[in-house]
Amino acid sequence: MFQTLLIANRGEIARRINRTAQAMGIRTVAVHSDVDADLPFVTEADEAVLLGPAAPAQSYRNVDAILRAAKDTGAEAIHPGYGFLSENAAFAQAVVDAGLIWVGPSAEVIERMGDKINARNLMQDAGVPVSAGTREPVGDPAAARAAAEAIGAPIMVKASAGGGGMGMAVAYDMDQVVEKIATISAFAERTFGDGSVLLERFLPVARHVEVQILGLPDGRVLALGERDCSVQRRNQKVAEETPSPGVGPELRARMLEAAVRAGQAVGYVGAGTVECLVDEAAQDFVFLEMNTRLQVEHTITEAVTGIDLVREQLLIAAGEPIGFDPDAVRFTGHAIEFRVNAEDPKRFLPGPGPVREWVEPAGDGVRVDSGFAAGTTVTPSYDSLMAKLIVHGDDRAHALERARAAVADFVVAGPKSNLPFFAELLDHEEFVSGRYDTGIVGRMRARA
Repeated sequence: MFQTLLIANRGEIARRINRTAQAMGIRTVAVHSDVDADLPFVTEADEAVLLGPAAPAQSYRNVDAILRAAKDTGAEAIHPGYGFLSENAAFAQAVVDAGLIWVGPSAEVIERMGDKINARNLMQDAGVPVSAGTREPVGDPAAARAAAEAIGAPIMVKASAGGGGMGMAVAYDMDQVVEKIATISAFAERTFGDGSVLLERFLPVARHVEVQILGLPDGRVLALGERDCSVQRRNQKVAEETPSPGVGPELRARMLEAAVRAGQAVGYVGAGTVECLVDEAAQDFVFLEMNTRLQVEHTITEAVTGIDLVREQLLIAAGEPIGFDPDAVRFTGHAIEFRVNAEDPKRFLPGPGPVREWVEPAGDGVRVDSGFAAGTTVTPSYDSLMAKLIVHGDDRAHALERARAAVADFVVAGPKSNLPFFAELLDHEEFVSGRYDTGIVGRMRARA
């Protein structure tokens, strides 16, 4: 096992990685921007290095500065967390070329799965179900319209290099297809540096369900259950749960088997996620994308399995045996995660600011992964995520009961908070019943 780990991220995920690494006896190095200097992830690490100003390009996306920090502190490995450079194949390769250990899948796997067209084709060739769509980028208006007509409306127009819910639009008739392609292609070129666009059949009513995989160095790929991520605003997740209340035993078995096949098809090593769209009525699914990193919502899988996924990532990266018996994984109870964001709970617009008061809930089955505390400041420079509230119960009803109490006990004063939205969600008949889909937040706000 390496002795020193540099954590190339910030906020709650950097703090969460730090906690596990230090518990394993690993010395930790935090890197940070100037506006983050007083945050817990910086002060709790064994050593901290200032990267630069707030702008991500000058700090958390500054590859040269991060590699220099690793060299100056004697770090032997780098964990990228999620976001920023976590799925940047060039960064992963630069880490390896610098003689360091990259905590994640290989740069080749990241690159192959980061392109949605390539990933979709790889999965289709591996026998993983995909929705009707294009195998090549679309651009020429006549060819695009012909491809769309062959797929059938409605059509999802998607940036091949997109991610995080960005770079997508729905065309509900053929006349909209060419217009949406031009819009998404221009956005993707500006945002991702790649204007390639693909077309897929859009499922108007679907659940967003993902499978946690863990690839072992010996070639085995484990599927550690599924997570339902259908509670979304602007195509971005705000609450997740496991197991999914919309997935029956037979569908679950097929999804887990397909996720293993997906991981094996690319020689996946480490923690990753296979995301799917589920037609609950038909109890069927299609591949959406693969995330070649740790997910924000990995916590609920940890709650129901008792497996520390960050610990397993570090063990695998170091070439050590995993810390659990892969043939004896048990799933216990039900877990739900809420992303506590600094945002208006009605319109979900960012609301950063100084934190005057911060009181976290506690008790059996309650976990909080936070990036802030009283006296710190949520700045507008980064994502609005302040903390993750995780609850675990004997079953879904028990988890909902604990969630209501925990949300009520969580106090954040200063920045705006979406905690009132979660209180509303937990009393919403559709969510409580478990019979919801990705349109639930839109329907809640339409009735508000």
